[in-house]
Amino acid sequence: MPESRWVSVQSADDELALPLLCDSPHSGTDYPEDFGYSLTHWALRSGEDTHIDTLWDHVPQVGGTLVSALFPRTYIDPNRPLDALDPDMVEGPWPGPCVASQKTRLGIGLVWRQVGEGQPIYSRKLSIEEVRRRIDTCWRPYHAALQWAAKTAWERFGCYWHLNLHSMPSTAYERLGIQSPTPLADFVLGDLHGVSCGPEFLDVVKRAIEARGYRVAVNDPYAGVQLLREMGSPPQGRHSLQVEMNRALYMDERTREPGVNFQHIRKDMAGVLEEVARYIRSQSAMRTPRDPAVAPVGSA
Repeated sequence: MPESRWVSVQSADDELALPLLCDSPHSGTDYPEDFGYSLTHWALRSGEDTHIDTLWDHVPQVGGTLVSALFPRTYIDPNRPLDALDPDMVEGPWPGPCVASQKTRLGIGLVWRQVGEGQPIYSRKLSIEEVRRRIDTCWRPYHAALQWAAKTAWERFGCYWHLNLHSMPSTAYERLGIQSPTPLADFVLGDLHGVSCGPEFLDVVKRAIEARGYRVAVNDPYAGVQLLREMGSPPQGRHSLQVEMNRALYMDERTREPGVNFQHIRKDMAGVLEEVARYIRSQSAMRTPRDPAVAPVGSA
């Protein structure tokens, strides 16, 4: 199992192990000393998926593995490819490829340029060395941990099911400039519009959440980003689903403190995981181990 100061990996006892992988790439609250940001720490925290790793911490108890980032996504975002870097943020020419995208244009690429309503994070340009250090100490270890979990499941079961865990602001539609006839859902499930996981897995998760009284939308307004692209390939038995939880459900979005319903929702998510585990157990029993040399389980 990979070890890193900036990544947490919690796995089940071997006897209970299932090919269930969960990851929380944006819940980190440990801010590195070399961050060098210029806005207030409180404003910077608006980029966090605060508490999501705690709300889903029942993963090892049902037989799965939970990978969580301890570093904040504003420092470097593990749910972005390495080429999603805004070259204007770097002092001097960046020695690798930089591909412009909607995320980089919004200032939330590999290294975030701003948070909230256009609040700049830096009053300076970043050196090439410090961006490389962020990649080597945080981004690569996170991907290595997730790849290790996927490879382990692939070798043992020949398949895996992956939940990519996030939270969304209750004002998500407004922030995205979307005029919606319906309120934002409590949960949004993203499968890259049918690409990253089979419809049966999506339906299992959707029904488990809805059975506990929550409103669930699919791909509206979030369909998934980089980690789903890397982890999901349903024809090969690799199913990857993004789960976005409305922050207003479980915390005070102003103070970022857990709300009165926090423990109730945490218990509900444990129940969802129990149902997901039962489904995976029934499916993985029919699969056979695969050759690790040919396991396409993402990239580090």
